Amino acid sequence: MRANVLIVDDEESICWGLSRLLESEGHEASVASSAEEALARIAKSPPDLIVMDVRLPGMDGLAAMRQLRAQGDEVPIVVITAFGNLETAVGAMKAGAIDYLPKPFDLEQAATVIRRALSRSARGKPGAEFASQPLGNRSDEELLGQSAVMQEVFKRIALVAPTDVSVLVTGESGTGKELVARAIHRHSSRSSKPFIPVNLASLSPLLVESELFGHVRGAYTGADTSRVGLLELADGATVFFDEMGDIPPSVQVKLLRVLEQHEVTPVGDTRPRPCNFRMIAATNRDLMQCLQEGTLRRDLYFRLASYEISLPPLRQRPEDIPLLTERFLQTVNLPSDKTAFTKTAMEEMQRRPWPGNVRELRNAVEHAAILARGLAIGPEHLPESRDLDARPQQDIASELRTAVRNWATAKLAAEGASGSMYEQFLQEAEPALFDRVLESTLQNRAAAAEILGIHRATLRKKMQ
Repeated sequence: MRANVLIVDDEESICWGLSRLLESEGHEASVASSAEEALARIAKSPPDLIVMDVRLPGMDGLAAMRQLRAQGDEVPIVVITAFGNLETAVGAMKAGAIDYLPKPFDLEQAATVIRRALSRSARGKPGAEFASQPLGNRSDEELLGQSAVMQEVFKRIALVAPTDVSVLVTGESGTGKELVARAIHRHSSRSSKPFIPVNLASLSPLLVESELFGHVRGAYTGADTSRVGLLELADGATVFFDEMGDIPPSVQVKLLRVLEQHEVTPVGDTRPRPCNFRMIAATNRDLMQCLQEGTLRRDLYFRLASYEISLPPLRQRPEDIPLLTERFLQTVNLPSDKTAFTKTAMEEMQRRPWPGNVRELRNAVEHAAILARGLAIGPEHLPESRDLDARPQQDIASELRTAVRNWATAKLAAEGASGSMYEQFLQEAEPALFDRVLESTLQNRAAAAEILGIHRATLRKKMQ
């Protein structure tokens, strides 16, 4: 179906590229360089889709979207921006956007978003269920990032926050998984209720069931009184399981029933009690390995992983380090508010592997600020770099070389000199490499190509 798409952006190159893309897809494209011009065009001839930048001369994109929705216009809107953060993404969804496209993006990525937007049959008001939140309110515990991979994280948070589905947050230790969970809760309809973190590792293995589900008097030796469990107390709230890989097998069956039936049965009781909470789980483990080892139930995994958000490690987004560093400096009680990292120190910061991720970066900033005593912070003020992954990476590389030798030996024995061994090897190895890198960038091909060190057109061709 031929559609009329209005592009609202003050960058000529963006407008030109999107126009050519839409025309190649068989659609008609028109362009407006300001929100005011766009509103005038829409009043005369409503388009089938609007692709709008947030930062525009005069009225900004979010204000224009709110005005359109206030007028009752429900045309689908895709937001594009180079200045995105979590609040921008949430604000766009609240204002009525159906998708969020962070710059820089490639045309294939834009085409996918536009096709998805045009295929929507229902033109409701996305984000109408968001709880009212002051978008300008920032705290030390906010998620920060300008990189493409973090823009995707913000987008996924904004999309899932107004729903009640379970969310699985994955990522290495120190990447900010609890911050993601708190952001989802803060922008959800449950924001007026408590956010309840549960760390199973801190609970006694013998009392985990009692802590979570409660117990009745006489349920076991020492149960002199009845106790209401944490999950029953969390009715209407958001529960965050800090490490779902630590859930004991005995608890997994009962937890699955709670999630599916929305009721909890205390230990020693036969009468279920209704409870309604939202579940957000996090892990830094390889859950596929947990499934293979049988330490995690498949049905519970698929129930918890209704929607997944994968946090990238800091080493994959070095462009975010200056922004994070500036924020962490603000939280240190320094004698001078002019303290800053020198260019050499910042370059050193961006070179480091940061195995402890954002948590390690924050500690390093505080350490350097204390040593600098209000003066410019140089490389000499930084703590010693701790590449905790150096030995494991060497071991993995050794295992990889051994695996390749074994593969080649088996091929030679089975097929001899077939003349296509290298091509066969690439067919075996490249998909796994590309899939893992794309997974780490939330399917952002431009970011994946940068990590791989190849042109994104080369990656696109190889993926095809």
